[in-house]
Amino acid sequence: MRLLPLLALLATSSAAFAQTPAPPPSVKPIPPPGVAIPDADRAELTTGVAALGREIASLRTALAGKPELLALLPDVMIFHKAVDWALRYDEFFDVKQVAAARAQLAAGMERAKSLREGRAPWNEQAGLVVRGYLSGIDGSVQPYGLVIPDDWKPADKTPRRVDFWCHGRAEKLSELAFNEDRMKNRGEFTPPGAIVLHLYGRYCCANKFAGEIDLFEAIANAAKHYPVDKNRLTIRGFSMGGASAWQFATHYSGLWAAAAPGAGFAETAEFFRSFGPGKTPPPWWEQVLWRWYDSTLYAANLANVPTVAYSGETDGQKQAADIMQRFLEKEGLTIPHIIGPQTGHKYHPESKPKIDELLAAATAKGRELLPIKVRFTTYTLRYHRTEWVQIDRMEKHWERADCNAELVDEGTIKVDTKNVTAFTLDLRVNPVPLDKTRAPRVLIDGQEVVGPAVKSPWTASFTKTAGKWAATDPAKPPGLHKTHGLTGPVDDAFMSSFIFVRPTGKPLNDKVGGWVKAELEHAVAFWRKTFRGEVRVIDDTAVTPEMLSASNLVLWGDPSSNKLLAKVLPQLPLKWSAQKVEIGTASYSAAEHAPIMIFPNPLNPRRYIVLNSGATFREQANLNNSDQTPKLPDWAIVDLRTPPDARTPGLVVEGGFFDENWH
Repeated sequence: MRLLPLLALLATSSAAFAQTPAPPPSVKPIPPPGVAIPDADRAELTTGVAALGREIASLRTALAGKPELLALLPDVMIFHKAVDWALRYDEFFDVKQVAAARAQLAAGMERAKSLREGRAPWNEQAGLVVRGYLSGIDGSVQPYGLVIPDDWKPADKTPRRVDFWCHGRAEKLSELAFNEDRMKNRGEFTPPGAIVLHLYGRYCCANKFAGEIDLFEAIANAAKHYPVDKNRLTIRGFSMGGASAWQFATHYSGLWAAAAPGAGFAETAEFFRSFGPGKTPPPWWEQVLWRWYDSTLYAANLANVPTVAYSGETDGQKQAADIMQRFLEKEGLTIPHIIGPQTGHKYHPESKPKIDELLAAATAKGRELLPIKVRFTTYTLRYHRTEWVQIDRMEKHWERADCNAELVDEGTIKVDTKNVTAFTLDLRVNPVPLDKTRAPRVLIDGQEVVGPAVKSPWTASFTKTAGKWAATDPAKPPGLHKTHGLTGPVDDAFMSSFIFVRPTGKPLNDKVGGWVKAELEHAVAFWRKTFRGEVRVIDDTAVTPEMLSASNLVLWGDPSSNKLLAKVLPQLPLKWSAQKVEIGTASYSAAEHAPIMIFPNPLNPRRYIVLNSGATFREQANLNNSDQTPKLPDWAIVDLRTPPDARTPGLVVEGGFFDENWH
């Protein structure tokens, strides 16, 4: 992979990427336009959607005093959203889907009727079940599908193995299509006795960003209704879903009893041919940010999870397993790679039992509760923990950090680190396998440190200052620093609750005001199409203390048009007047430039503020899932004389990262 030197990580870049981009290409819309359905069917479905909507609204009131039943309302809402969005946004892709829409409206009404009667029969149903939850990210209702084993009964509380399934690329996989498939199709694999959880994953984003968080929100919801064995979770998928499985296995290696990615992609540069003939290399910061999702760079973490890869022998996406094998070899690791003979982009029938056999063995054993050795590699504290090892601070984000730990004996723990300045060892077991009569020795990079007294559970934090390690209070140290949930770049703000704050005042400059209005509208529409949610948008005069406490705030506008931006600007590393936009030593004409930035919110440093940006990849990136990566770093300056296109919000003339202390 060709990458500009990481010594430039905290620097800026302007001249190399300040050329005027080519005219925007004609980009295929995703999802594509739907087909026309008969007027009579449209009228019938519109009436049905309205009726189900009224019933949902009525149930919110009727069930207000019955929280257990009210919590099941998303299981009704998924059917309303599926048909409503298909009608509103032209997402019928086949006239046959009219029948599916009728069926889902009927299913929604039947579930609503049951809730009104104090029942939820789908809670007691084996086989295929479609459910929903309300996302903490944007408040949207999101569906997921389940295959509940036929031998399960509601009284059965025995914890069950759960296999997550990540679906392949499907540009027409609206909620309507997903629900229909999950009501009819058991899927590629249904291991005996296991619950299979089919992720919608926010549509077609390879389970990235909000699609990544979908897995955790879906399993949290399912665990309220079914006996989930958290030590026997597996992650599986094929094609785009195989890429997702690689991602989850390497970035969350401590969660899984086993992983089984099939085909897919494992990184961006080689798969996407980013440096191929005729291609302009992306800006240096974009290449650095491939390190968010490139599974190859996190390959060492597969030491913690049994993994079996599958590829068709003649499938071009065999490249994913091949490149992972190369990177695993560099780490001294290897994994089984089952190859379907003379097979293209599908599972070979004789390969499937082999995969199931390996996963059955791993899940029968279950995830090791307290492994003696843990290897952990990361490039960002977005991914800060595996097993009992947690990295709290890094020397420099987006460079490789390692924290490898071993329980040597009952009185000694050995830890080797690289690019780490603070970490925590968290032994959440009882009893702790340490001698309670004496404080343990912790050998960190060859230096001996006395750990805290042993108790169950045992947690110990360590910090390096001036090259020396010491045991420290795990409480957050004073001052701003990058840590889990506060790492940047801009896209990190959209991994948890966020709200758009639109301006109500007069902008400093008309050109900036027009750009802000257009970019805000684009970001709202792009979020709906790409992540299948409706952004919460409020006026700058309507921000409440609760919003400041609970959500990241995206401030649109400038210090004149947005009251909240004006309030926090003095505490940001940015100066902005009617004449100039200044950051660091650089200065730009405010009439023709606008900043994009992420920073801890001065009014609540546990949350972000973002200036003038939604998700930073755009329509062009949606054409290939490997290209759905962050396109902007922690801050950027946009020249508005070049209009936005399908890849950029304008001409990005400069950009960079804040350091570990947000300087």
